[in-house]
Amino acid sequence: MTRVRALAPGVLIALAVAVVASIVHARVPVVSPHVVSVAFGMLGATFGRIEASFQPGLKFAAKRVLRGGIVLLGFRLSLAELRDLGPQALLAVVVVVVVTFFGTRFLARRLGLSDSLGLLMATGYSICGASAIAAVEPFADASEEEVAYSIALVTLCGTLAIVVLPTLGTAMGLSDPQFGAWVGASVHDVGQVVAAASTHGDLALRQATIVKLTRVALLAPLLAGVAVSARRRLGAAVVAGAKRPPLLPLFIVLFLGACALRSLGWVPVEWLDEVKQAETILLSMGLVGLGSNVDLRKLRAVGGRPLALGLGSWALVAVVALGAVQLSGL
Repeated sequence: MTRVRALAPGVLIALAVAVVASIVHARVPVVSPHVVSVAFGMLGATFGRIEASFQPGLKFAAKRVLRGGIVLLGFRLSLAELRDLGPQALLAVVVVVVVTFFGTRFLARRLGLSDSLGLLMATGYSICGASAIAAVEPFADASEEEVAYSIALVTLCGTLAIVVLPTLGTAMGLSDPQFGAWVGASVHDVGQVVAAASTHGDLALRQATIVKLTRVALLAPLLAGVAVSARRRLGAAVVAGAKRPPLLPLFIVLFLGACALRSLGWVPVEWLDEVKQAETILLSMGLVGLGSNVDLRKLRAVGGRPLALGLGSWALVAVVALGAVQLSGL
């Protein structure tokens, strides 16, 4: 009961913000509830004063609650839908993720930034934004400032994409399915994908959603690879008594289990809307917690190189995704 009382204030404020974010999204669909949640957290950290009593609950939301949302995200994924893309299109999505991931890490090294920041940014830009950053954070050995900067930049670029990509898609004369595939392959947050793709109609939105969820499905193998690398890197430390990270975190195992249940048809269709709403609330609560660590005044001291990395990675994923769309016939 003592722990519950300690967590309650922060968890309740995160829940309140998540509900407000969902209402805002319902009234203005172009605004992602995840972006609203991160923004509330950032504003609270930057211009408000987050009471000490809120900190335990907000940290709990940023870790445990967010991971619960990632588990529920698995119920959106059905192998039947992914199979509809075809092998050539699936390969194109894999190429986008791999090139963005390793290209961002290479760019981080060239800019003289830490491997931990490069890993956070690479995962966020290649998969699904702040949620992916939170998923890989246990393996990154990153500071709070690096996690905060990664979340701030991936949120900024994803929000800009809602305006920039529809304009570019129209200027380049992309068909609705091509534009949807480009958005799904290059925009980070699921809500941002929906907001950007819906500007070109239902066909674009469906294609964007399928491609985006295919990217999300790659979160599990990507994290498995990162975990293997971390275990090898910490091999000597393990001998000395340090704890080796798991090959796959429990929440990713549960994420895969949710995918399997959906693919086998064991989840009633009438439940999916409720599960999606719960997923949105949990992810939003977690992002409030993550955003509450982002004091934008402190980020100015980090300098322009992380900003260059964020913008460079955004350009990389957009260009690679566009090429993949045109070459694969997505």
